[in-house]
Amino acid sequence: MIGIHLLKLRARDEISAEEEQAIRGAVAEIREFPADKTVIEANRPLIVSTLLLEGLMCRYKDLSEGQRQITELHVPGDFVDLHSFTLKHLDHAILTLTRCKVAIVPHANLDRITERYPHLTRVLWFTTNLDACIAREGEVSLGRRNAIQRTAHLFCELRVRLGIVGLTDGNSYALDVTQIELAECLGLTAVHVNRVLKELRERGLMEFRGGRVTITDFAELERVADFDSNYLYLRREPR
Repeated sequence: MIGIHLLKLRARDEISAEEEQAIRGAVAEIREFPADKTVIEANRPLIVSTLLLEGLMCRYKDLSEGQRQITELHVPGDFVDLHSFTLKHLDHAILTLTRCKVAIVPHANLDRITERYPHLTRVLWFTTNLDACIAREGEVSLGRRNAIQRTAHLFCELRVRLGIVGLTDGNSYALDVTQIELAECLGLTAVHVNRVLKELRERGLMEFRGGRVTITDFAELERVADFDSNYLYLRREPR
């Protein structure tokens, strides 16, 4: 099951057999969670990090009036809170959007990796930098892209990220989220999201139905979104 994380790492750098064993050996246990469960609460002390193996999770913040903003979606292969290794607690919460299976990695085991495997440490550090890149691009969407652009951008990004870990079928992929959850990602109302999805479908660009995204014209969807995958750092480079 850790293989999906290795796919993500090896898309960007070499991972040796010894480093692979170090990653596998760092896992203390496998846990499963139902959908719509907050598995990590904000400001709670943490001594482990969580690696998503199956399902979809997100980072979110609640506002005092009950509104929720999803700040990043996590797909299989992602550490959802590797940054807790140095922060020791999170300023946000982590939620399962679907049923999920995760690997639990104690911070003590990450300590050993940093002491014994400097290259692997840099690769893991890179993944936290990559999270920051994704968050910055999301900030650009919320601040400057209109509703059509930001929605198209999210679907383009997920097509790339899921493709890296082998979870796409051409330009189609599973996305078992509600329109309310999409709205919380995009800073829109659910009604507005519904209108945007209808427009994207009528323009022949993509369809989101029954928990599945089917992109019918990826090149045009990229153009509409002004999507440039450079922020996902897809080139394989030594670190």
